[in-house]
Amino acid sequence: MKAKKPKDTQIRKSILYTVKITQFFSVDLVTKLASMIFTTPIKHKTPNRELAMDKNTKQETVFIPKINKKIVVYHYGNSPKKVLLVHGWCGRGTQLVKFADELIKLGYSTISFDAPAHGKSGTKTTLMPEFIASILELEKLHGPFEFAIGHSLGGMALLNSVKQGLQLKKLVVIGSGDKIEDILTEYVKKLELKPIVASKMSQLFEKRFGEPMENYAAHLAAKQVNIPTLVIHDENDYEVPIFCGKNVFKHLPNGEMYVTQKLGHRKILGDTNVINKALDFIHN
Repeated sequence: MKAKKPKDTQIRKSILYTVKITQFFSVDLVTKLASMIFTTPIKHKTPNRELAMDKNTKQETVFIPKINKKIVVYHYGNSPKKVLLVHGWCGRGTQLVKFADELIKLGYSTISFDAPAHGKSGTKTTLMPEFIASILELEKLHGPFEFAIGHSLGGMALLNSVKQGLQLKKLVVIGSGDKIEDILTEYVKKLELKPIVASKMSQLFEKRFGEPMENYAAHLAAKQVNIPTLVIHDENDYEVPIFCGKNVFKHLPNGEMYVTQKLGHRKILGDTNVINKALDFIHN
């Protein structure tokens, strides 16, 4: 009996077929379709390792006025010393559970959230400016935060949030992306579309948010992040290449970099050495 192909593989082939056919008829139409897919995160089932945090947190729904959307917020622990945790694309508010558990032991509490279109939060599409709006609104409601830890897009969003006024003592970013242009170019390449589609997508997002998306590049934000910041990145991260982390580090006025091997983009979040390095950096 033939083994069934994984569902995500079947979906990917279906998407590739659809966008290539659409591109044949209209570049503008495929740009809109590719943009919709790009801004629609896949919601994954909460893994077993995160269930305890999900069960033991106080959860609330918070309205974010700037984007007219609601998000689900997780309160973990009771200490007045709060640490903000921000997940990446297709993540959840419980994704940094290993960090949260250790922070509780050190006498902190954590606040995390399902970004718009992620986890238990509503709506289907989102983009980094909505992550940033959520972070800044949570600071108003539940701040101040002592520190923050962000993974992937969450790291980029935190760098931009500090640039926009988020007050922290220290910051840790793990597997952070950098240039929006590079992200769009790689995305269009994976869809096997013409390079011009990336440029048109950028123009579409610029029209939507009223400014060039490249303004949100992590290395540009890093120039204005004066607090001590630890950049953690794996040499074998094939989703977000290490040159992204190195470029962010290079532009930080007060940065430190910790490079790992063979952990990739997600396994890094559960590595004991990574967790100890991050906690030692913010706690001492």
